[in-house]
Amino acid sequence: MMGLSIQGVALAIGPSLLAFLVIARWMSPYKRRLPPGPTPIPFLGNVFDIKADAPWISYTKMRETYGDIVYTSALGMDIIALNSEEVANELLDGRSQIYSDRPYIATIDLFGWDCATALMRYGARFKIHERLYHQVFRPEATISYRPKQIQKAYEMLPCILENPADYAGHFEAFAASIVMSLMYDYDVTSHDDVIVNAAKRALDLFLRVATPEKTALFAAFPILMKLPSWVPGLGLKDAILSKEYVKVLLDMPYDYVISNRANGTAQACMVSDALERYEILQDTDNPEMVTEIKASAAAVYAASVETTGSYLLIFTLAMMNNPEVQERAQSEIDNVVGFDRLPNFDDLPALPYIGALLREVKRWHPVAPLAAPHSNMEDDFYKGYFIPKGASILPNVWAMAHNPEKYPEPESFHPDRFLNPDGTLNDDTMPWIFGFGRRRCPGRDIGDASIWCAITCILATFTIKKPIGQEPQIKWASGLTSYPLPFPCRFVPRTAHDAQGLRRLVQSSLP
Repeated sequence: MMGLSIQGVALAIGPSLLAFLVIARWMSPYKRRLPPGPTPIPFLGNVFDIKADAPWISYTKMRETYGDIVYTSALGMDIIALNSEEVANELLDGRSQIYSDRPYIATIDLFGWDCATALMRYGARFKIHERLYHQVFRPEATISYRPKQIQKAYEMLPCILENPADYAGHFEAFAASIVMSLMYDYDVTSHDDVIVNAAKRALDLFLRVATPEKTALFAAFPILMKLPSWVPGLGLKDAILSKEYVKVLLDMPYDYVISNRANGTAQACMVSDALERYEILQDTDNPEMVTEIKASAAAVYAASVETTGSYLLIFTLAMMNNPEVQERAQSEIDNVVGFDRLPNFDDLPALPYIGALLREVKRWHPVAPLAAPHSNMEDDFYKGYFIPKGASILPNVWAMAHNPEKYPEPESFHPDRFLNPDGTLNDDTMPWIFGFGRRRCPGRDIGDASIWCAITCILATFTIKKPIGQEPQIKWASGLTSYPLPFPCRFVPRTAHDAQGLRRLVQSSLP
């Protein structure tokens, strides 16, 4: 069986089965009440209408013809894209009691990511994760993490100075070091850390191979997941590797916490605090809760590192291509911070343009341009349209972020769109960037703080420029997330500091 694809499998289906599916679908009394959308092909649906590597672009273009709510289908799956924040808020926030589920995503189990809270079905297990996150992500707790976040941002600067070509690796190490510290009190000391590498490989495999197209294929034909791993085109060999890497992420940092608790050196962190709260001395005390503690911590790691590292890559590209924005941001930092220390969170209220810049980074190119799908737990009607139970509801964050009525010239990078006439930040915080309703990312405040301290410290010490005599060709990662793959650029020090001098500045700036 070579080169399996949705089209190839569909062509192999008997004509009688296809006829039955088509007739059954069109006999539905609700068929003509579905939201508008392009005309589907029998059984295949709209697979040829959607760009596999950038479905958010396809749905955004459909908005011009069909509006803010668009119906498509693929292999019998109902898919409804929400192209405006107003519609998404009304359904996913206003009716969260029925729109908080996730559709069945076959690739989650296949790749070993059933631990991922963000992709989990809404039920008892998800609610356990919610309770675990409540302690670590409550507002007063997030403030207490800031000294660790700023410390990790400072430590990243000499690494960039010494090896600027590996800036993407430094961003990833920065993001990993923060979340590993908060989840496990684990100190990441190098790019070659065994846990970090295992997590990166597992996440890269999942995001690259577990595409919406493959998810639809496996959901329609579950038997494909039982084929031998050598069958090409399905990613089954990658799935085996992914499961092994995920197991390392689940077990190794957890075992590190257990070891520290046994020898009396454990410090406060999510896993240790949860074990204390549930009075777990050994895994056998409460094996079900141990499983969820491992899973929830690993899920935070995966989501945080992917998001933070990706936004720093987007920031780097934006600064390289918009020197006037970078210069204005640096001028604001210089006026507030000076040159004898590095920025810290005490400076945040006095740096509104940096705040606007951060928002514009997230708006200009959202890391998750098509947010994780919601699913409704019962049939629903919205503005006369029928939304069948179990539909995949896709919040098109890209369309929201690039709405020209709200954000004129959406392809341009203009932080001023988030400032009031007096220079203060406006009220547009774009909460939808982090999801909707009960599925909104619980760690969004920590994520924003990590990105803020990283970009502020980088701008204080470096100017990001294009390579001399070269126009970089930007390639974008495709899959469930979107970000620029590492590209050539220059991190030019703004002062005459060598690595040793920058380290002295770091030490003198630490609280």
